[in-house]
Amino acid sequence: MQVLEFLEKRLSPQEFNKLAALNNNKVFDFVTKYIELCNPASVFVRTDNSSDIEYIRKRAIELKEEIPLKIKGHTVHFDGLYDQARDKENTKFLVSKDLKGLNCIEREKGLEEIHKLLRNIMQGKEMYILFLCLGPPNSDFSIYAVQITDSSYVAHSEDILYRPAYKTFRENPKIDFFKYVHSQGELDNLNNSKNIDKRRIYIDFLENIVYSVNTQYAGNTIGLKKPSLRLAIRKADKEGWLAEHMFVMGINNKGRKTYFTGAFPSFCGKTSTCMVEGESIIGDDIAYLRKKEGRAYAVNVERGIFGIIKDVSPEDDPLIWEALNKEGEVIFTNLLIKDGMPFWQGDKRRHPQEGRNFSGDWFEGKKDKQGNTIPPSHPNARYTIRLNALANYDPATENPQGVLIRGIIYGGRDSDTWPPVFESLDWEHGVVTIAASL
Repeated sequence: MQVLEFLEKRLSPQEFNKLAALNNNKVFDFVTKYIELCNPASVFVRTDNSSDIEYIRKRAIELKEEIPLKIKGHTVHFDGLYDQARDKENTKFLVSKDLKGLNCIEREKGLEEIHKLLRNIMQGKEMYILFLCLGPPNSDFSIYAVQITDSSYVAHSEDILYRPAYKTFRENPKIDFFKYVHSQGELDNLNNSKNIDKRRIYIDFLENIVYSVNTQYAGNTIGLKKPSLRLAIRKADKEGWLAEHMFVMGINNKGRKTYFTGAFPSFCGKTSTCMVEGESIIGDDIAYLRKKEGRAYAVNVERGIFGIIKDVSPEDDPLIWEALNKEGEVIFTNLLIKDGMPFWQGDKRRHPQEGRNFSGDWFEGKKDKQGNTIPPSHPNARYTIRLNALANYDPATENPQGVLIRGIIYGGRDSDTWPPVFESLDWEHGVVTIAASL
């Protein structure tokens, strides 16, 4: 059967027309393969239209993947008790037999395993197909992406975090793209991924595909987040640019703005640094850097923040606090809710003694199967917002040319070894003898 004939039979006329309008054989082949393999009950193709985006928001609530909160536009999502962080053990690179390395699996063996897990996994569910862009669209920095998922929460999160690109795909039938396939798998009575023992995140460099199955935690499931960084690093290495785990911010001084990038380990304050009073934020997590006329320019891959909410308080993080307490689109994850209000570790408020969290109904002193006390809010609880919800949002975030980088800040955890701040002699000295040793 021809690909378009297959798609016309499996999709409703409206969704088929959206897909057919792209006239992109690579897209057709990709989605056909995984519709046939995952076998969803229906398929929704998300365009850039506001009605499509609103449909996904509504489905997230209808399917109870998200729960509305008291403030308009705010929702909460709960991952499972044992699905609260990136699964490093089961995140593996698919490589040829002659390559050896950490967290690798022979490609054919890995593909056989992941395809076996994906077979019929979306039976009775709706598949969402999204067309997105890493970096500002129609830019030298742009990398395009197609996400397949059966999670409306994942689809909603990606709409907040990434720029839409259906229109760009439609205007460029031969466009190349990264690919992502995700399924939550079978769900338990709390609507969480049930088969955590079969959780897999496999990265196929040969085809630029990331597979994610039997997990809901965004670090594992939002393909354009950390999984995509792995693909981008390899692409950048081949093409002579950089894909980095860095923030980008503007520093103001006497009417002049100077842009810096910064590389800190996780949980070391990249987001908080971008929130320094009087300065502006381009991005807090992942940057692409390119050399133009002997200078370094950078863009933020994302248009939103998937941030750790622990210790966010009105005193310590007033800009983030403001964004999290006004009307607008916010997804909270894995914290405590009571009477439509969210509570988290370090928010400097009096917490209720019971409510609902990532373990289900929660009460003070509740323990898990191993006898460990379950906290009201997980230390890795998160918030997802658009950058433009912040008062210090820098409009240059959407500049397709990027911003000129005048300096790179490297940070680490060795506060007992290094002085708080010191300056390198030049770029090479900074990278090789300082940054590499932190």
